[in-house]
Amino acid sequence: MAAKLDEPAPHPPKDQLPNVAYCITSPPPWPEAILLGFQHYLVVLGTTVLIPTALVPQMGGGNEEKAKVIQTLLFVAGLNTLLQTWFGTRLPAVIGGSYTFVAPTISIILSGRWDDPDPIMRFKKIMRATQGALIVASTIQIVIGFSGLWRNVVRFLSPISVVPLVALSGFGLYELGFPGVAKCVEIGLPELVLLVFCGQYLPQLIKPGKHIFERFAVLITVSIVWIYAHILTVGGAYDGASPKTQASCRTDHSGLINAAPWIRVPYPFQWGAPSFDAGECFAMMMAAFVALVEATGGFIGLSRYASATPLPPSILSRGIGWQGIATLLSGLFGTGNGSSVSIENAGLIAMTRVGSRRTVQISAGFMLFFSVLGKFGAVFASIPMPIVAAFYCVFFGYFGVGGLAFLQFCQLNSFRNKFILAVPTFLGLSVPQYFNEYTAIKGYGPTHTSGRWFNDIVNVPFASKAFVAGVLAFLFDNTLDKKDPQIKKDRGKHWWDKFKDFKTDNRSEEFYALPFNLNKYFPSV
Repeated sequence: MAAKLDEPAPHPPKDQLPNVAYCITSPPPWPEAILLGFQHYLVVLGTTVLIPTALVPQMGGGNEEKAKVIQTLLFVAGLNTLLQTWFGTRLPAVIGGSYTFVAPTISIILSGRWDDPDPIMRFKKIMRATQGALIVASTIQIVIGFSGLWRNVVRFLSPISVVPLVALSGFGLYELGFPGVAKCVEIGLPELVLLVFCGQYLPQLIKPGKHIFERFAVLITVSIVWIYAHILTVGGAYDGASPKTQASCRTDHSGLINAAPWIRVPYPFQWGAPSFDAGECFAMMMAAFVALVEATGGFIGLSRYASATPLPPSILSRGIGWQGIATLLSGLFGTGNGSSVSIENAGLIAMTRVGSRRTVQISAGFMLFFSVLGKFGAVFASIPMPIVAAFYCVFFGYFGVGGLAFLQFCQLNSFRNKFILAVPTFLGLSVPQYFNEYTAIKGYGPTHTSGRWFNDIVNVPFASKAFVAGVLAFLFDNTLDKKDPQIKKDRGKHWWDKFKDFKTDNRSEEFYALPFNLNKYFPSV
């Protein structure tokens, strides 16, 4: 009897993540919220700069075009973040660029249809073709989201099936982490070490300033390492280095500051009237569908870190519809890329423990402000990429662990559950590894026909780790024997049943109801 009394009690599952400083509906004081919003702005800059840096030179554009595309991507990200936090899921989700759309964009570049002796004209023609493909591709997300079709699909999700999807939405981006740090290890590694030390160890050592170090570790460490990197640059440390090293390490390498205009407001069709090609549109539509699945994992994981209750299916479907609007705006303005949930910013929410909607809306204000004031925005955009990669090492890992947290609702002694976790997670890493390695060696994907659009339709989904893992987990969970009431409990489905409908739990209205009493006209079900 005494032995039984001494047995440790299991940790009880929690609908909402405890120990969060500010949840989705509880904003911090304004000074703190503004600093936290600026921190989100710094983090989203990584993807905002990386994607145009990779694509614009291949399109034929120079530094001036790259600066304009970065401004446009930042401007559209600000608009989309506001729209998603106001009318979409209402989660503190930053909606930025997406790597999923890069492959079909490169196919448009390599198609040869838009070649022109003038590189600037070639850039504009390719950008118009990308715009047309994105505009058409956005319809798949808009229709699936706003029609309620996605609501009917995600009703079949359970805690066990979302684990591989959410976990690989974070862990699956490992290629952007330490490999990026290693491109300039003398800058990237100090940033990584300082970020961990400042965010985790200093709060233990300096109790009075605990929250300062926990919440503003990015601002503190970026300031230190950026100054250190600039000292190395002006001191001539990279004068004799290879162009590749200089591009990664120098703080003055990008040419963005000189090329960026002082004031410029991005506007729709700034590159000219979009052009439409059926093959390019189909390929981009597949990328949009893959991004839709990835965003589903992003929203589910983010709801956890914002200390909100699980997303009702109708709210998730509404968020996907607004993601379609985000992709449409990307096409109209000409960002050269689609939109999705920023996983790195979700990881920042996890590290700071601040899931407030207001801080992300403030960050959207910074995005809009610095996208218009080009010179000032370009200064921050010139942060060396190894510093950004150091963020990713922490933030992508944080988000991946958020996926593992859903295991608390599941029976881990069930061999059925072990299979659903094991095979999708392993294949979610292994299948994209094969597709990406094949592409790196051969210069084209495993599916290689004369139709580039068909190649992309097959290659793009299998190159996404979160997509492969999520689809397989969903398939196995809903086809392997689930009629047994005990299996329903093992899956954790009974924990989520009360959130299946919007009105079943009062907290759903607190977190996800539309502003301005719009729920009266657009009721959630």
